[in-house]
Parts: sequence; structure tokens; C-alpha cells
Amino acid sequence: MKHLLAFTALFALAPPAAAQDLGERVPEGAAVESILSDDDGEEGLSGGEVIDELALQNLDIVIAGFAADRDVPTAANANGTAALGKEIGRVVFGNLKNNGLFKPTGPDSVPQPSFAQITAPSWGTWTSRSTEMLVHGYVQARPDGRLTVGCYLYDVTLQDELVRGGWVVQPRDWRRAAHKCADLVYSRLTGESPFFDSRIAYIAETGPKDNRTKRLAIMDSDGANHRFITTGRSTALTPRYSPDYSKLLYLSYVDGNPRIYVYDIGTGRQTLITENRNPTFAPRWSPDGKWILYSMAVAGDTDIYRVSSQGGPSVRLTNTPGIDIGGSYSPDGSKIVFESDRSGVQQCYVMDADGSNQKRISFGGSRCATPEWSPRGDQIAFTNASNFHISVMSPSGGNVRTLTDGWQDEAPTWAPNGRIIQFFRTERGSGKTGLWQVDLTGRNERRLPTPVDASDPAWGPILP
Repeated sequence: MKHLLAFTALFALAPPAAAQDLGERVPEGAAVESILSDDDGEEGLSGGEVIDELALQNLDIVIAGFAADRDVPTAANANGTAALGKEIGRVVFGNLKNNGLFKPTGPDSVPQPSFAQITAPSWGTWTSRSTEMLVHGYVQARPDGRLTVGCYLYDVTLQDELVRGGWVVQPRDWRRAAHKCADLVYSRLTGESPFFDSRIAYIAETGPKDNRTKRLAIMDSDGANHRFITTGRSTALTPRYSPDYSKLLYLSYVDGNPRIYVYDIGTGRQTLITENRNPTFAPRWSPDGKWILYSMAVAGDTDIYRVSSQGGPSVRLTNTPGIDIGGSYSPDGSKIVFESDRSGVQQCYVMDADGSNQKRISFGGSRCATPEWSPRGDQIAFTNASNFHISVMSPSGGNVRTLTDGWQDEAPTWAPNGRIIQFFRTERGSGKTGLWQVDLTGRNERRLPTPVDASDPAWGPILP
């Protein structure tokens, strides 16, 4: 059973009041206690207001290397806990830098604090560098082989601690502690929900562009801890994490026949949800994990169906001539957004969860495809199929904004905090595919590293 472990004071260190035990990785969806700190993390900087993007980018924030009370060997790093502390600082720095809101300075460019300075910063060192916000941390090897990681955010101008957190982890899970630290800092400075400690599923592609091998793969939100799930003997498509992170839903073609599977990440067992000889597309979870939407073509018409996540008979939700495909639930599960060509071209529609009250929401001459509802419920991301750019709109279809301008961008999926969108981009000519991320301003775009070509991304919720 997961439990919180109280820290004991060591040397001059006054650690966080409690540490989070991240526990075992298998099953990967196992529940974990929430962060404990002396701050609720809901307010913005020094006054309680969430600051704007320009202020965040102008904020001089430094992430120093995490200190070790003593340098001892650990399974997490062959060079010991001191080297691991530097790596943890680098991961926190990378998380904050790559999300586009911050322009931080990392541990390779600043002095390394001593262990005693973690809770008693050398203020003069940082004020002389015009530092405004300072992230300190430490890593300790425990007698039971696990690691204790602490994280502190300081306002250097006020010489005041803003928030702290601590985690007890297995050595192989040290990156989760780094992501949790970055989430703690991000939430405290922005007032927004975190997203770094999350995972991404996608389709790994190899081989010539006219005969691709497509495997299911998963990784951390920054591309680390990569793992292939399927062998590629059968084609895998359109993965999605279950709401509790314990399972993956995906479409597989075996001998040319489509099957929808649920893969249990912890046990490796697969459950067949439905199979048939008709073309099948885009399975999606309901927010409570009880239902699965999918699309199926029968006698020239493609409609959206719903089936229990345990399997069983399917219920048809749409019944109009043409192609109804996709299907993404609103966060409260009351509505579904989908695409349809019933008007003559691809457009986006919204209906109630039972299939009633279908109405078109996209207009303006562009084609709307692969819509996905934001976790916040305030926007819908979609592929503008007229030019293959990623766009967003309100649930009513207004406030349309285009975020990307790649040659072929498609299949948006939201970060768990609803601020960043991931998608895949196909290169002109070569046909090579890769995963990209863009924030809601459209100005901060980056490619996510994967060992092979990648498509069909799916961003899971924040890990518990």
C-alpha cells in the first residue's frame, strides 16, 4: 500500500513536511498519494494573481543542480547521487524551458549549491546574477535502496520560500520526481494545473512509406522512458490512455480485419472489445472509462457507435448518409464532438452523449476533421483539412484560431492541463512523420524526440 513517509532532519537541512511515495511502476496506472507541501500551489506570484505570458518569459528563473548530502552509488546513476542531482536539475530545467512559457537558466550555467544551502540559499550569489526565482533541491539515498528527492521554489527578491515538495521513489523512477518538481514550480508560478508528470502513447512507424510497420509505443511527456508495446506483426492505430492510466485502447488490423483492443499496461493482457469485417476507425474512451466510441463503415455509410469498455453489443449513435467519424467526449461526458461530410464536405458537429441533438459547429469554408475536446472543456482542437494545419475553436464553433503552418499537421491531442496540443507532422516528399507540440499562442512549437517515425499521438491525464 502506498503511504507518506515523514522526513527526518539531516545535517542543516529542514526538509518538506512529508514525502510522496511514488511506489512501484508496475502496474503503471497504480494510484499515488498527492503532493503535500506548505502551499496549495493555486496562486500566482507574490500577491496571488496569475501572471501573464510575457511576464513569465521575462522572469529570471534559475534551476540549480540538486545537492546530495553525500555522494553514494545508486541504481539510478552509475556516478552516484551527486551526478544524479545534476541530472534531476536538468530534467526540471528542460520541462520548464520546453513548455514555452519560461526562459529559465539551467544547472550547467550556474553555481552548484551545497547541501546546507538547499534550505538556506546564499542570497547574495543569486541577487548578483539578477535571479528572481530560484529552484533548489536535493537527493538522498535511503537505507532501503530508494531515493528521497526534495524540491524548493524561492522568491529571491523577497528572500522567501514559495513552495516545497518531496517524494520517495524507486531509483528507476527518479525522473517522475523531477517531473513532479517541475509541475510544482509550474503550478505555483502560473496558477494552472500541471502536466509534466504524464505520458504519451503513439504509433511508432518504420519501413518504406508504402509499406509501414506500425507499433504501439509509450513514453514520458518529454520523450524519456520509451517503450514499445506491440511487435508490429499486426498494424496498430489510434491509441488512447484510459482515464485511470491503467490501460491503452487501440485499433489493430489482423489479417485485414479490424479489432478494438484494450491493453492492460501492468499485466500485459489484452482484451478484445469488438471485431468485424467492416472498416473501423478511431476508438475513444468516455471520461468515466465505461464506454468506448468508434466509427464503422457499413454498406457505404460510416456511423459512430458506442460499446461498453468490457465488450458486448454496440449501439449506433449516428444514422445519416455519408461519413460520420471521430468522436471525442466533453470532459463531463455529456456531449460528443465528431466530424461528418453530411453537408458535402468534412465539418465538425456536436451531439448529446446518446446521439441526440446533432448540430454543425464549424463554418467559414474550411474543412474540419479529427476534433478533440480540451480537458478544460473550453475549446476543441481540430485538423483544418483544407490546409492540414492545427486549429482550435470554442465548443460553439466560434473564435477559430490556427496554431500551426506545417506542410501536413494532423490529429491533435491535448496536454492534461489544456494548454499544449500535440500532433503529428508529415514531411513533404519523404513521408516521414514526427510528433510536435504547440501551445495555445501558436508561437511555441517544438518536435518531441522519438527513436523512429511517429504518428497518432495520445496524451494521457496527469499521473496520480
